[in-house]
Amino acid sequence: MTVTAALLSFAVVAALLTITPGLDTALVLRSALVQGHRLAIATGIGIISGAFVWGVAASAGLAALLRASEVAFTVLRIVGAAYMIWLGARLIYTRVIKRTDAAALASADGALPRGWWGAWSKGLLTNLLNPKVGAFYVAVLPGFIPAGANELVMGVLLAAVHGVETAAWFTLIIFGARGVRRWLERDTVRKWIDGVTGAALVGFGVRLAIVAK
Repeated sequence: MTVTAALLSFAVVAALLTITPGLDTALVLRSALVQGHRLAIATGIGIISGAFVWGVAASAGLAALLRASEVAFTVLRIVGAAYMIWLGARLIYTRVIKRTDAAALASADGALPRGWWGAWSKGLLTNLLNPKVGAFYVAVLPGFIPAGANELVMGVLLAAVHGVETAAWFTLIIFGARGVRRWLERDTVRKWIDGVTGAALVGFGVRLAIVAK
């Protein structure tokens, strides 16, 4: 298998993974609908950054070591699950139960990230603390590295392909959401979106905590 064939084949697999509904899509969609395209873009870049780090780590063998270590994998899994549950529970409490105003929540130290870097770090941590992302790269990347190719360089290229496809998918989501922003300006609608997103975060966290490798 040539490098070109490997990249094209992986692009198909990565595209299917990218468009499959999951936590990443939920976070970006919620940010686009409630916070606007600027912070949604930052969240998306953070998610892509986290996936890229996992891709490079997998190609370097670090994620494989994590996958082989039951203790390390379990610790990261529990920490990641706790982080997701905290994000979701905080969102539900502040927006649905406490009914905090969206503008006040945006300026407070609450579930909404504070500015561009806050949104980016939220996306980054969500992926970095999810060992399932690392497990995907460890399981899939070796099959797309041609014999004789530099594993680290090839891993970076494959992760870059995934990143480009994810960026394209997030762009469709973010700018597609702009068409319904006027309807979404209503605080009641925003609270409903936050409640659904919070529940999804808690659900992903619980699932991550109880599902073993």
